[in-house]
Amino acid sequence: MKFFIDTANLDQIKEAQDLGVLDGVTTNPSLMAKEGITGRENILNHYKKICEIATGDVSAEVIATDYEGMIKEGEELAALHERIVVKIPMIKDGVKAIKYFSDKGIKTNCTLVFSAGQALLAAKAGATYVSPFIGRLDDISTDGLNLIAEIRLIYDNYNFETEILAASVRHTMHVLECAKIGSDVMTGPLSSIEGLLKHPLTDIGLEKFLADYKKGNS
Repeated sequence: MKFFIDTANLDQIKEAQDLGVLDGVTTNPSLMAKEGITGRENILNHYKKICEIATGDVSAEVIATDYEGMIKEGEELAALHERIVVKIPMIKDGVKAIKYFSDKGIKTNCTLVFSAGQALLAAKAGATYVSPFIGRLDDISTDGLNLIAEIRLIYDNYNFETEILAASVRHTMHVLECAKIGSDVMTGPLSSIEGLLKHPLTDIGLEKFLADYKKGNS
């Protein structure tokens, strides 16, 4: 399973990259605003900075919600760097735009997916990634992980090449459960990745090894 980090924070992206397990980055206007990045030119420049740090795909989201606007913005984003993936919302004009970019050989990430039917349409249109938001479904007492399982079954039935990118991952257990189900990618905060490192027995064992070493070399 690929690990993406969901942030616009350059320090966190570098930390995840330095860990050696980062496969890509996702971000959105809300995450940009959180880092104080506003204005079209500043946002475009920030995407370039992210691409200079990360070595994998970087999802860059369009703001337009009409077909012509998404095409214009998407082409501008794709021209920024070869690893930019154009992030398109799951709406009618969005599906049309995904088909357009697919035919042009431009990678896309269909975002704000909340049903298996939406994921099926995105795959039919040729999306590179489809992003079901599991955390947001959990927030409304709906099983987000079950959606991942449904999409996995449908994609496997018909050999769709679209990768399932589990988004809105909130914690480490989300990461593990997505891995069990067969999600191709997960994107979440740095804490959800670093949480995989932690186990009390590891800490206890390391402490004992170091204590025994000191005894033998004192």
